[in-house]
Amino acid sequence: MLRDRWGRPLGDQDWFVQHGSDVETRWEADVPRLTPTDRFYVRNHTTAPEIDGRTWRLLVSGDGLVGERVYSLEDLRSFTSHTYERAVECTGNGRSLFEEQQGAARPGTQWGLGAIGVARWTGVRLRTLLQHAGLRADAVQVMPVGLDDSYVDDGVDYGRVRRPLPIAKALDDVLVAWEMNGEPLPRDHGYPARLIVPGWVGIASIKWLGELRVTTSVVDSPWNTRWYRMHGSGWDGADSELGRMPVKSVVDVVDEPSVGRISVLRGRAWAGEASVRMVEISTDGGETWDEASLTGPNEPSAWVEWEHPWIPDRPGAHVLVTRATDSLGRRQPGRAPDNDDGYLFWAVVHRPVMVSGSRTHARV
Repeated sequence: MLRDRWGRPLGDQDWFVQHGSDVETRWEADVPRLTPTDRFYVRNHTTAPEIDGRTWRLLVSGDGLVGERVYSLEDLRSFTSHTYERAVECTGNGRSLFEEQQGAARPGTQWGLGAIGVARWTGVRLRTLLQHAGLRADAVQVMPVGLDDSYVDDGVDYGRVRRPLPIAKALDDVLVAWEMNGEPLPRDHGYPARLIVPGWVGIASIKWLGELRVTTSVVDSPWNTRWYRMHGSGWDGADSELGRMPVKSVVDVVDEPSVGRISVLRGRAWAGEASVRMVEISTDGGETWDEASLTGPNEPSAWVEWEHPWIPDRPGAHVLVTRATDSLGRRQPGRAPDNDDGYLFWAVVHRPVMVSGSRTHARV
């Protein structure tokens, strides 16, 4: 039986927050650095399809190639494989905080901060596959297409989930993955193969991959024009495009704080394609700051853990705030840029705690 950090038994209801058919990982369940597959958040636009991996085929097509190629799962496995520990994060992660901290409720799934996970993904580099298929020098983008059912909204059929990827990113660090944490991908996470687009919005990591359309011109889809794009006052043109994820941080748990005794604050920080340079912690609502100690691996497109000792000087309510700065110099702001859909909440997060002799933790 799995237990939390205090020895209490954990069931599925303790691991997840339910959002209809989607589920969010509970941080207070003491999620390890690598998220176990059965505790990884799930966000699907339609029902996860049942696909026979033995007959599944990946079509690589388009005028950005010298020809058309079809690959089986065994074909993919015949290439040199690579394994990376990388995060996948929903674009709307933290959406509920637009209302809780900024007083501006936004529609959509009311994620806390648990619509993210870091797993060990194994697959072939997309670059390798495209080059093998005969990539042309004038190709400008790749349109990955999923095999889930067409997405229908208000009676309009928008087709299968798909979203364009610039060729520069496609040739950089993207994986066509068939394993998650050393096992075949589960159905909810894209079996038999999916994209992993490190450091980018989660929608870019298309699941149940069925086709890669390589083109010499820019082709859009509803998933980069109608959805997963910044809308609202002040957003226009290139500024509204969603690609790279921002820098974020959070308090995981607080070890039973009581007056005059050391309590160790712990958490994690992440920064899209960048690594984390520094995490600061405030125990007085952001009035004063101390630098926390980073612990463990600190790689781009994953997260780094941090810790900081704290001796509370008084009982009662305290507000913990974390602020991360990444290797690109980006630092979390006091307020997240507002937008109509509640995307990319990356402001500092306020966590109220009560100092006493009782067991407590910060809610995420």
